[in-house]
Amino acid sequence: MANIQEVAKKAGVSVATVSRVLNKQAIVSDKTKEKVEQAIKELNYEPSLLGRNLRTSESRLLLVLIPSISNPFYAEIINGIEDTAISLNYNILLCDTDSNPERESIYFNLVKNRMADGVISMDPTVNKERLFELAETYPIVQCSEYDEHGHIPYVTINNEEAAYHAVKHLIEVGHERIALINSDEKFLYARERRQGFERALKEHSLAIEEKWIYHTEEVDFEDGQVAIKHLLDLPDKPTAVFAVSDVLAIGALKEIHSRGLKVPEDIAIIGFDKISFSNMTYPTLTTVSQPMYAMGCTAVNMLIDRIQGKEVESRMLEHELVVRESTK
Repeated sequence: MANIQEVAKKAGVSVATVSRVLNKQAIVSDKTKEKVEQAIKELNYEPSLLGRNLRTSESRLLLVLIPSISNPFYAEIINGIEDTAISLNYNILLCDTDSNPERESIYFNLVKNRMADGVISMDPTVNKERLFELAETYPIVQCSEYDEHGHIPYVTINNEEAAYHAVKHLIEVGHERIALINSDEKFLYARERRQGFERALKEHSLAIEEKWIYHTEEVDFEDGQVAIKHLLDLPDKPTAVFAVSDVLAIGALKEIHSRGLKVPEDIAIIGFDKISFSNMTYPTLTTVSQPMYAMGCTAVNMLIDRIQGKEVESRMLEHELVVRESTK
């Protein structure tokens, strides 16, 4: 494999001139630039990214923290992150923390040791104190889940408003006995979506029944099954359910079918996120659509602005209620 000295010799210029051409510096004449580029092409020269990064103190690597790679919610966001990062000559390292503090430490040390330029955190279970401490010195952006009292810029949607629209839809199609399948309310999104749920009920003078509010331990398919089992076993079971994630809603759908009940005739259900599977269920799932790809793109642009020392403001993107067969 050719090196930079060989390129310089073939082009009849100095190594410094070749370096200027590679770094797209304007002080090189067009004629010289053409000779260098021709030599690079003929020798099939590939510049050393490691050498360049050492000179510029950049890794061109962005860390993306997620709690679990198995959750389909993150897939479209990651697509947006990766497409945008690559278009801006950055790479990403997907970091599945598994809510493990030891894993977090490993990933945070990559940033501290300048092996990564910044972090996009999508992990609601991340140690906030350590994240805030890291953000004092290094570029960090939060995506989807964030801390309302923190100083880290974020991109998300208005979860309270989105949940309100979802529950209002259930009320408008005739439901009064509406249940909530929520995750752990130590997470901000879970608290905000419950607030939207309650606002819609209060606005229509409907009672908020604690027996119709079920909190899951995780946000897995099986948790949705367990939640709906509990709700369907109540003497006065609800006629509609709002689940704070599509995964929970799809799990609930399976259990409803296993009992011989029909959706939405016997019980309506609505999810949240608009993951790709939500249009493949029977019946198709009414859901709140988050602009997940756009969230990923926005998070990368915000983070690179932070890396470049620019001021960055948090962003709240628009959501959309997608009405399908499970609530009609």
